[in-house]
Amino acid sequence: MALTTLKEMAATRRAKFGTVLIELASPGIGHILKAAGAQFVFLDMEHSGFGFDTVKQLLRYMEAAELPAFVRVPSRHYHHIARALDMGAEGIMTPMAGTAEEARRIAAHAKYPPLGNRGVALGIAHDRYAPGAPVTKMRAANRHVAVFLLIETRQGLENVEEIAATDGIDGLWIGHFDLSTSLGIPGRFDHPDFLAAVDRVARACARHKKSFGCLVLDVEGGIAAYHQGFDMICYSADVWLLRETLSRGIGDLKAALAGRRRR
Repeated sequence: MALTTLKEMAATRRAKFGTVLIELASPGIGHILKAAGAQFVFLDMEHSGFGFDTVKQLLRYMEAAELPAFVRVPSRHYHHIARALDMGAEGIMTPMAGTAEEARRIAAHAKYPPLGNRGVALGIAHDRYAPGAPVTKMRAANRHVAVFLLIETRQGLENVEEIAATDGIDGLWIGHFDLSTSLGIPGRFDHPDFLAAVDRVARACARHKKSFGCLVLDVEGGIAAYHQGFDMICYSADVWLLRETLSRGIGDLKAALAGRRRR
C-alpha cells in the first residue's frame, strides 16, 4: 500500500525517502522532487532564509505535486507551530526538544481542543479553504497532523525515553551537528559516544513505536542510517545537490577536454 501522508509514514518502520528544501522555491519544485522519487519534503525555516510567505507558497507547490511536506519551524513557540499548520503543513518539526514536558506542550500546540490548545481558524489554507462543520474539521486535523521532534542536545538525549513515550509525538529526528556538538565531539559522527547516542534514540523510538528520521548526504550514509534504525531518511538538500551535481559535471567536462584543440 502506498504511503500518502506523513501520518501514515510515521506509523510504519518501512524506509521512506525525501529531501530538504533550504534554498529553492520555484513553482515547479514540488513536481521536480516528486518526479525524482521523493516521498516527502522537509521545508527548513530554522537554517534557511525562508519566511512564512515563502513557506506558504512552497506548501501550495507541494500540494499541487501531491507530495507530503512538513516544516521545521524556527522555535518551539506556539505562534510558529500553529502558524505553519494553519498554512497547510502536514506536519511540523521543532528544534532542540529537551524534556517530556516540552514534548507535551509542543503536541498540544499542534492539536485542537480537547487534545490541545491550537487556535481555531477554518476555511483557510490548512483545510483547502473549504466549508464544513467545525467539529468534523477539528477532529480530522487532530488525526492528520504529524509532530516530529529533534533530539539534538545532551538534555534531550538524557530524557529521550520520556519524550518518545509522549502522546501526540509521531517521531524523533537526530540533529547530527547539534547533538555531536552538545556531546563535545562536533562533527565526529563515528565517535563511540555519538553512535551510542543514536542507538539510545533508536531504541526509545522502537519501544514506543515512533518514527526515527535523519538527514544523510550520500547513498552510503543512507544505507548505514537504515541499518542503525532510521526509517525516514532525508537525502541531502537542494543547495548541496545542485552544487555537487554541477561541480561533478563541469569537473568531468574539464578533465575530458583538457588539452584538446577544437577541430
